[in-house]
Amino acid sequence: MFTKTIYFSGGDFHELQEVFSRIKGVTSTAVGYINTDNEAPSYESVIKGNIQAVMGIRIDYNPKKIDLSTLMDILFTIIDPYSKNKQGECEGQMYQNGVYYCDYEDQPIVELYMNFIASKGKAPAVTTANVTMNDPSGAKAYRRCYVQAVPLENFCLAEEQHQHYLRKNPTTKTFIDFMRLRELDIIMR
Repeated sequence: MFTKTIYFSGGDFHELQEVFSRIKGVTSTAVGYINTDNEAPSYESVIKGNIQAVMGIRIDYNPKKIDLSTLMDILFTIIDPYSKNKQGECEGQMYQNGVYYCDYEDQPIVELYMNFIASKGKAPAVTTANVTMNDPSGAKAYRRCYVQAVPLENFCLAEEQHQHYLRKNPTTKTFIDFMRLRELDIIMR
């Protein structure tokens, strides 16, 4: 079976893995450290900021069953691309939102999709009666897209205890509403 690979980040990589591992057409997922400046990063060193890396996931998928645009649709359903380095309770550079491609034929798809996401941010921020909530003068405020969309430099697998962490620890609190994703028929199980 032919598979392709894409890498995503945004918030807790445990949550991302749990969502994407339940998508029809995804053949495997793994959590790890993206574009790190160290050959042997550890969870503790990344969390403490001692090593520069983004915590994310590798997604292997069957392009005959699901395409890259659909995977990106799902990513942007569960993360806020207009939030800088923060999703739920996760905050810091290691939680950077991102799409990292390793196949250059994916670059135009990623760029087109990111232009779409960025243009959605050009709509005025939350307004009431033509008055922007942030600025009572009525001046339009725009949301900035904070998603990194770049080629993958490297990916280092996270330690074994972080692989499929939420399955191993089902009582862990998450900011993703898995029940809602099931109702919307986005995830299986």
